[in-house]
Amino acid sequence: MLNSEAETAPQAEAVALAPFLDGLRDRGIALGVATNDAEAPARAHLDAAGVTGQFDFIAGFDSGFGGKPAPGQLLGFCAATGLSADTVVMVGDSLHDLKAGRAAGMRTVGVLTGLANAHDLGPFADAVFPDIGHITAWLDRIAALDPA
Repeated sequence: MLNSEAETAPQAEAVALAPFLDGLRDRGIALGVATNDAEAPARAHLDAAGVTGQFDFIAGFDSGFGGKPAPGQLLGFCAATGLSADTVVMVGDSLHDLKAGRAAGMRTVGVLTGLANAHDLGPFADAVFPDIGHITAWLDRIAALDPA
């Protein structure tokens, strides 16, 4: 019943999601979703937004990798994509997200679209932004510092 209810819960986009994800994909970035919800509602929300196909990996707490703040889902993403954790950025709106990213050996970005505030997320994040729309400029700044 909870999964069914979660699947129909309304979602609000902080930015136009499909074009944002297209831009990341155009940069050659692999994308994943790791949620402490079940996988089915996560897929239902992504389907409703028309973006499921943009993701290389989707995992819920019930997908066999455990839940956050443990790093299992994130390490599962690395295994599925062949990426090393130190080349991956975990973006999240909760301490569980950022702690999982740190435990996996990833960079972390906090976004203020959840219940946590910048004061809470800051100690666990390489950067904190109002929403995911600020990530591309941050990636550009990182690339300019390390053009390798």
